[in-house]
Amino acid sequence: MKRLLVLFLLCNLTFGFSQDEELERLTIQLAYQNPDSIKVNTSLNIIKHLFEDKQYSKALKFVNESEKLAKDIDYKKGLANIILYKAKIHTQEGNIHKAIDYFKTAKVLFSNIEDSISVAQIDSNLGIIEIKNGNYKDGLAHALAAISELEKRELYDDLSKNYQSLAKAYDTAGNTEKAIAFNIKKLNVDKKSNSIAGLIETNKELGYLYLKKEKYNLAINYFESALGYASSKDHNLRALILPHLGNAYLKNNDYRTATRYLAESININRRLDNKNEILIALNSLGELNLKQNRLRTAEAQLLEASNLSRVTHNDQELLRNYQLMKTLDSTNGKFDNAFVWQGEYYRLKEKIDSKKIDKDPIKEVDTIEEAMIEVNALSQPSELSNNSISRKKFDKFKLIFYALLAAFAVVLTFFVLLFVKRKNRLKYTKQLEAQNKKIELQNEAILEQSKHLENINKVKDKLFSIVSHDLKDTLTSTKGFIDLLKEGQLSQDEFQTLLPELSENANNASLLLFNLLNWSKSQMQSLEPEPSLFDIKEVFLEKVKLMDQKLESKGITLLDNTLCDFVFADRSMVEIVIQNLLANAVKFCNHGDSISISNQINSDKSILSISDTGVGISKENQEKLFGNNTFSTRGTNKEKGTGLGLTICRELVELNQGRIWVESTLNLGSTFYIELPKNKTNNLVNNLTKPLEETPQPSYSEHFHLHKSQ
Repeated sequence: MKRLLVLFLLCNLTFGFSQDEELERLTIQLAYQNPDSIKVNTSLNIIKHLFEDKQYSKALKFVNESEKLAKDIDYKKGLANIILYKAKIHTQEGNIHKAIDYFKTAKVLFSNIEDSISVAQIDSNLGIIEIKNGNYKDGLAHALAAISELEKRELYDDLSKNYQSLAKAYDTAGNTEKAIAFNIKKLNVDKKSNSIAGLIETNKELGYLYLKKEKYNLAINYFESALGYASSKDHNLRALILPHLGNAYLKNNDYRTATRYLAESININRRLDNKNEILIALNSLGELNLKQNRLRTAEAQLLEASNLSRVTHNDQELLRNYQLMKTLDSTNGKFDNAFVWQGEYYRLKEKIDSKKIDKDPIKEVDTIEEAMIEVNALSQPSELSNNSISRKKFDKFKLIFYALLAAFAVVLTFFVLLFVKRKNRLKYTKQLEAQNKKIELQNEAILEQSKHLENINKVKDKLFSIVSHDLKDTLTSTKGFIDLLKEGQLSQDEFQTLLPELSENANNASLLLFNLLNWSKSQMQSLEPEPSLFDIKEVFLEKVKLMDQKLESKGITLLDNTLCDFVFADRSMVEIVIQNLLANAVKFCNHGDSISISNQINSDKSILSISDTGVGISKENQEKLFGNNTFSTRGTNKEKGTGLGLTICRELVELNQGRIWVESTLNLGSTFYIELPKNKTNNLVNNLTKPLEETPQPSYSEHFHLHKSQ
């Protein structure tokens, strides 16, 4: 008892200058108390303070001295709590085996005094420790045994940790359904305790699990819930979630949203140097661009992902990368490379599958009753269990061991011979499988080439159709004028009268050939933009000059509201688009109508508009304008068209990462809008992700649209 008193006095001096007045008060109080249960309880309060302050060495000194006192006075509850703290301290210091033994000893003591709450909390702690250290069988038994009491007492913090450890164990065992069930239970408990950190973590884990189950809508909901609970400035959390959220949208075929999340995840994770998340995002972006036939961009992203997967040793993402590279090279016609990627894929898959087989299977405990039976067998400390094995049983096991060893030697010889034979058979089978896979790959490639040739034939047929009708009619009419002039059948006055019509025919033929050339290039996927910065006002002025004669001949007024503003795009492509839209506006205006050209200046996008007060477009025809099938109507002066102009406009604008759309009211006029990037940075980010065709955005008519009624 003198040692305990001296220790308390020393601690009293140690904390004499401490700012923790409660701890100082308890230390002084302890020094003057009689050696009874009250003194043990005071010591337990001091141990609690020291444990919470993470002063484990000092706490352990109090534990050891208090344990002796509790044993001397036979204070069972105090002794149980002291042993429990000893277990917690060893857990924090990483002495797991000692911690487990002390937890089991404390559990026996609490069971003797029928303290069911403490027993449940100890089982919960044992479950968490065992599962964390890979002993899933014992961990499951302890954790399940604790649930009933914890739920009855509504101990939400303990329940949350318990459900989390159970979910982890079942996920490792491959039982995703049970992992999801326990995570959902944890989510409900976290809501009741209003644990924001718990809600974020649980929603994130549920997102991962549903993504693994390929239930992408549910994965998206839980990932976005996790982001919703977190602060928008929590970049570390966004960095972890966004690659998986973008991948979920990709698998759900929402390419536009997937592009946005994956682009943001690339930027954040490159800044934080999170290589594994960069790898996931790059694989997903590569798959996205591969699906959209952006093969060069997909190849660059997948090659970078391949290098990263080796650096991070992420076999699952490397497996996914091999599959995507095989598809990419098949699409490009590089069948030898594709066959190599397929071989790498199957080798890595066999390696991953063999690791799964090598792992010890987890024996699952499905019911609380089974858990209690398992826990009763595990409840004794290890030294007590060892002493319970009698010498007689040991000798019996020894004899059985030698008998089994002899039998094993005989069986081993048989299996060696069987293994050699089986290995030769497997080698031959694998060779046949490899040949079959190569043939399948070649067949797939032939089908893809057939589809490509079919598309080329469709383009050819459409070209021949247009050339044989519209271009032929225009050239025949022009040739007729020339023949009449050559044969002297036209007077000078008649020729002057027909000259405007001859000029119009020549212009129509020129525009037709111009559109046919660009349309056929876009269909053959040979157009590549060469973006640069240029003033859009200059382009408008150049193209308006070309239209002066037509404007004058139809009596159309041009209103120029353009401003100097730079865009980052391929200038020649933008010129083609503006020329087509101006020609269309003139074509569908009557005498006395007006055309207005405008542009809006903002920070990251430039929006151009070409408005007219002409005949307008019905809603039914608006839906046909930008389609892949040709659609054309005659102008106000019976002008003909190919129906290719607006299709070319859409394709050229999208090649420059822009958008084009129309707003029109029948008999009031039409407004065509073009949105283009303004700087190199925006264009590069868009080029990385290359989003799909977007749906029309909210109207800009309040800025631009000029109606005839005005």
